[in-house]
Amino acid sequence: MTIPIDEMAAALVQARTDLAQIPPLRESHGLGSVEDAYAVQDAVNRHWLNHGRRLVGRKIGLTSPAVQAQMGIDQPDFGMLWADYFFTEGEVVDTRRFMQPKAELEVAFVMDKGLDDPQAPMAELIRRVAYAVPALEVVDTAIRDWNIKLVDTVADNASGGGFLLGLGARRLTDIDLRLCGGILSRNGSVVSRGLGVDCMGSPLNAMLWLARRMAELGQPSRRVTS
Repeated sequence: MTIPIDEMAAALVQARTDLAQIPPLRESHGLGSVEDAYAVQDAVNRHWLNHGRRLVGRKIGLTSPAVQAQMGIDQPDFGMLWADYFFTEGEVVDTRRFMQPKAELEVAFVMDKGLDDPQAPMAELIRRVAYAVPALEVVDTAIRDWNIKLVDTVADNASGGGFLLGLGARRLTDIDLRLCGGILSRNGSVVSRGLGVDCMGSPLNAMLWLARRMAELGQPSRRVTS
């Protein structure tokens, strides 16, 4: 059976444009493999790039061993970060730009030099990171009621919506990312907390996986320029 990659990509583009949720692609279009899901994501990315959106980075998802076990997988997934959904600390984020937004604590890495070796060692990655900053990811999905499986989230940009970078930039030599913690609160009440060690043992492990994966696909991590 031929999987309608372009048709699924068009459905996601329309859903994101109209802010109108759609049924899971695995149900509506028979999306069944992760490989096909990434093909859909690639088609969506090409559409956005052809229509003037600017790619400024990549995101990694499903880094928690517990979540991976829940999904029945043994590795993370990835998506894209777009300039028009970039926010900075202190900025008010209009949630009307999203469909079903949720917030997640993250660590973001800003590259000083590109990394295009799919077998790059950790030491090489560390040399090429300018600094780390605290971040929030606004996760969002076009799939109705968050009824997602792995193929749905991969196709839909790994459920990526937007991202916010904090102002507390730190060089990697000044911090131990494994022990860096974060607390997420709403109206003064703590709703989530975590440590860097919860992310594949260290956020740097997640970054190395992502950098290697993007290099392998011929889309290497680069220094972001305006």
